[in-house]
Amino acid sequence: MLTVSTPSAYAEGMSVSPRTAPARRAPARKPASRYHHGDLRRALLAEAVRTIGAYGVESLTLREAGRRLGVSRTALYRHFSDKGALLAAVARDGFQRFRADLSAEWDRGGHNWEGLAAMGRAYVRFAIANPSHYRVMFGQFADLCAKDPALQADARAAFHVLLDALATLQQAGAVRAGDLTVTAEFVWATVHGVAMLAIDGQLGPDTRASAALADFAVERLRDALT
Repeated sequence: MLTVSTPSAYAEGMSVSPRTAPARRAPARKPASRYHHGDLRRALLAEAVRTIGAYGVESLTLREAGRRLGVSRTALYRHFSDKGALLAAVARDGFQRFRADLSAEWDRGGHNWEGLAAMGRAYVRFAIANPSHYRVMFGQFADLCAKDPALQADARAAFHVLLDALATLQQAGAVRAGDLTVTAEFVWATVHGVAMLAIDGQLGPDTRASAALADFAVERLRDALT
């Protein structure tokens, strides 16, 4: 994002001789804002994600996020009533991006087993690339749904990408018959476990270890479901 700063006291290229003009004190600078006018909501989301990534969810406060952006409390509360509302927005943003990533991999894979495997790998990659979003999405889900009921719809839409993929494979005879919701939850639980191990550092700093475990998990899921 571009930084908005206080304009220079003089236009570029203009000079003033000290013999003809008294020295002038430079105007006080306002706190630099990291957002475009009209895009404060997006800037607050980005600041929340940055804070969570650096210091944890507990360290996030709406007032401190506003202070870092150089905006008033009144401006903050036009967008979010409290910390919970801000976190719910972070979770919604995460689920919307998550759903888009999974859908893209399913389409790219050709709506077959390779597509489902690609979704599994994309799931883990999303968590590693967006650990702040991921922790909020799955760490405080029930409480945040009370703040923003639309969060549940976004989460359900992401889950339905997996559910619909499994339904397609089941109809093609590539997945055994059975309760599709339970099957989807089984797949979800497996890749979610890999994702959590990865972002908690349990698999080491080399992301190739996470990718290898994701591949192994997907292959074992295929063995279990076919």
